[in-house]
Amino acid sequence: MLTTPDFTEITANADVRKTRHGNRAKCLQRLIRLDLPVPQTAALSFDTVRAIADGRMPDLEALVGLFGENTLLSVRSSSETPDWGGPGTILNIGMSDNVAEHLSETHGPDVANAAYTAFIRTYAVEVHRLDADAFEGPITPRLAKDAYESEMDEPFPQDSATQLAEVLRAMARAWEGTTARLLRQAQGAPADAGLGLVVQKMALGPARGVSGAGVVQFVSSETGEAQVTGRYLPRGQGRQALTEGAAQYIETDDRGPALEDAAPEVVQALRDAAALMRTRLREEMQTEFTLMDGELFILDAVRAPRSARAEVAIAVALAEDKVIPREEALTRIPPFTLNGLLHRQISADAERDVLTSGVPAAPGAASGRIAFTAATAQAMAAQGEPCILVRRETSPEDIRGMHAAQAILTERGGATSHAAVIARGLGLPCVAGATRLQLDMRKKTLTVPGRKVFHEGDVITIDGTLGEVLAGRTEMVEPALGGAFATLMDWSDEARDIGIRANADTPEDAAMAQRFGVDGIGLCRTEHMFFDANRMTVMREMIFAENAPDRQAALDRLLPMQRADFIELFKLMKGQTVTIRLFDPPLHEFLPTDREGIRALADALDLPVSRVASRVESLQEYNPMLGLRGVRLGVTIPEIYEMQARAIFEATIKVTKKGAPIEPEIMIPLVSAKKEVELVKARVDAIAAEVAAKSGQDFTYRLGVMVETPRAALRAGEIAESSAFLSFGTNDLTQMTYGLSRDDAGRFMSAYVQQGVFAEDPFREMDIDGVGELLLLGAERGRAVRPDLTLALCGEHGGHPDAIAFCRKAGFNYVSVSPFRVPVAKLAAAQISIKDKALPEDADPSL
Repeated sequence: MLTTPDFTEITANADVRKTRHGNRAKCLQRLIRLDLPVPQTAALSFDTVRAIADGRMPDLEALVGLFGENTLLSVRSSSETPDWGGPGTILNIGMSDNVAEHLSETHGPDVANAAYTAFIRTYAVEVHRLDADAFEGPITPRLAKDAYESEMDEPFPQDSATQLAEVLRAMARAWEGTTARLLRQAQGAPADAGLGLVVQKMALGPARGVSGAGVVQFVSSETGEAQVTGRYLPRGQGRQALTEGAAQYIETDDRGPALEDAAPEVVQALRDAAALMRTRLREEMQTEFTLMDGELFILDAVRAPRSARAEVAIAVALAEDKVIPREEALTRIPPFTLNGLLHRQISADAERDVLTSGVPAAPGAASGRIAFTAATAQAMAAQGEPCILVRRETSPEDIRGMHAAQAILTERGGATSHAAVIARGLGLPCVAGATRLQLDMRKKTLTVPGRKVFHEGDVITIDGTLGEVLAGRTEMVEPALGGAFATLMDWSDEARDIGIRANADTPEDAAMAQRFGVDGIGLCRTEHMFFDANRMTVMREMIFAENAPDRQAALDRLLPMQRADFIELFKLMKGQTVTIRLFDPPLHEFLPTDREGIRALADALDLPVSRVASRVESLQEYNPMLGLRGVRLGVTIPEIYEMQARAIFEATIKVTKKGAPIEPEIMIPLVSAKKEVELVKARVDAIAAEVAAKSGQDFTYRLGVMVETPRAALRAGEIAESSAFLSFGTNDLTQMTYGLSRDDAGRFMSAYVQQGVFAEDPFREMDIDGVGELLLLGAERGRAVRPDLTLALCGEHGGHPDAIAFCRKAGFNYVSVSPFRVPVAKLAAAQISIKDKALPEDADPSL
């Protein structure tokens, strides 16, 4: 074993560390410890590579001498974590006229010429950045050297040390480049992340006899199931087998020749090596190998690439086979990986004709015809035609169209805009804030500058996972639930120690939430129940009522509709808690704004158009987010909340008679003062007493507050006197804390994040320092008055692992998230709980 300050020969006992030499170097050492046939290898540390980038070369004479004369070498990158990437592999370093002549004698002139030409091309293009065109086409080593000399004004180097020096310098400087740095930082790498380099003696695939190179893994990258996947290229090198048409299968296959046909003992050796790596490295690996006259060499082994579905299946299988403990299986899977299982995704092999991009507001992908209005989307859906709802921004009156669409695209908005929130609740892909789009709603056209004009009915594809809009239809991969996914969710439930509820506004939402297994409904937004066409008309009659009796008459017609909704919700949740938020939005959101809509409303209500237009105008507000909405409606128009309370209590009695007792929770939105709660509570208590007396049946309920204003958080102590629970609605709380509109922030948020004003968009990831402090103050002051106060978070942030960790540490009882975020939240909660405990130490100590 040779160790110098500059490099370390990788042996079983060498001091090779992942934090000093990188993941690939450490993995190769593990393969050597398993007695696998790894060629002689040396590792250059992070510090050595940094020195090379600064112009200080290691002892190249000692490094080249380690491998002997006339030996060809390869150099591979070795970052600390594979996801951080690194420069591509360079093969055949050391090729010269003399080496080529020697190879010609031992392996034949064709092998020698091909290897020499390939190295000259790689050295010129990848190392010295010369124009690739000069080295394309059928070319001999002589012509390749002439082209190099013409471009560089110097002959092609014949010395191994010179070649190696230039390769090392190019790779070191590539790692320090701006693009490489930004790419790895996007994967979570620190700014000062180091790169190691691995220099390895080459085993020549273009040898005589059974010789070649291949790549193989024994698990499917798509499903995670056992499957031989890979290719072998006779006389090949490196990873050529994955791209060359002449490549063969690994196992005997009816579709064509295979390595097993010529060398069954080699394929068995690869199976044995994969099984050994699976048990001792505790991972499914992809192996790069070379055969030299029938002798097997394993050049590299990396974690087998995998889809989200395969990620889950592999982790669960390893745990079920006792290779890793169950807790480790849970912590291996990044929570947001599950989005790839819950929604259709664009196939990794599909061509992507990207038109523009925006905010990835809701994951998944869908193709369909463009629909510019909710009515058009409903009409297309009725004809069985998949459609994409395209709007400048959505409003509550678009709800039915959103239900009908396969995906949603908006010109404005961000991750917590109306479109984004509803899309996540419905499980629809959504791209918001696609500001480069030019929508003409009158002409019904969508223009992509520099591309083309799309008309209603044209087909586009939405990728809500990446935030991209694509032209035409694209090949999709269907979601995969059940099996390993269901097992993972069961394990998550056993491990987590914070509740996970769902935001569910309709019976369909509740059914989906139950499919994922929740602890109840933490937020039912009752306003979404009114957007059915029949209910909308009655709702508008209530809004246009000029006196209390007329208003009550309209509400009496809404009462049985609301009661039926709650009965169905309670039945679906089978005794689990359902938290119902009373009516929240400003009334103008239920009214049309265009002439056509106003005329239709006038006909429906049998009123003059001028009167309807005047009423619509009178309800408009300069800043409706801060206007007459939430509890302010409950105080000024108390009949609305009274009707809803009556519907809740009557539904409670009816369902309780037929099953388990129901204890509904009623939540008051947008509270900022203690007196607001007292006024609403008095009216709700009175309705409860009236319903109980009339029915002759007692019931219980809990009343609480949705904390969405900074003042409510600051005055949580006095608000808690009349509240059984506080549920922090961080969407509005973030808006009011920052003074930012979540629908408009997308226009400048990327610039703020890039310039470091905000570490992240506060509507995507909760602001722990600012908004989080309000949550802590509210929790502390509320529980100081009422120790048994239930605390919850029900904003969109609740599905993010950082927010779940924060809530758990702060003593919150649960978080409530959109149905399709439930699995992500459950897995994140389990991981947070597990990380507070020590993982079992059952890994092989020799590795």
